[in-house]
Amino acid sequence: MSQEKSFLLRRIKSFKYAINGLKFVFATQTNFKIHLTAASLALILAILLKIKLIEWAILTFTIFLVLICETINTVIEQIMDYLSPDFNKQVGVIKDIAAAAVLLSAIMAVVEGFIIFLPKLIALIK
Repeated sequence: MSQEKSFLLRRIKSFKYAINGLKFVFATQTNFKIHLTAASLALILAILLKIKLIEWAILTFTIFLVLICETINTVIEQIMDYLSPDFNKQVGVIKDIAAAAVLLSAIMAVVEGFIIFLPKLIALIK
């Protein structure tokens, strides 16, 4: 097998692994599904309100940041549960800190949503 073909096959395999990870997060994490639902609603609203290109950039960045934080939080939870299956106060603190990162990103998303959508919604009402 040529080096190029071998390289391509390894890349395809790595995408399959990443997709498996996304499937796991989607199947097991309720908050990930909630974030996806909120993101879908924000995207629909963005289409309806015809937001500007820079607003699309901010919106998509914010959506992906929340999903990335939720995914990393899941990784940390999985690792900690594997390393310490029994209750451990320090493990709880680690998990809480990881969850705080998700919370902060979600708060940022809400703030960004207000900044982008509120003026347009107010203009529609007037």
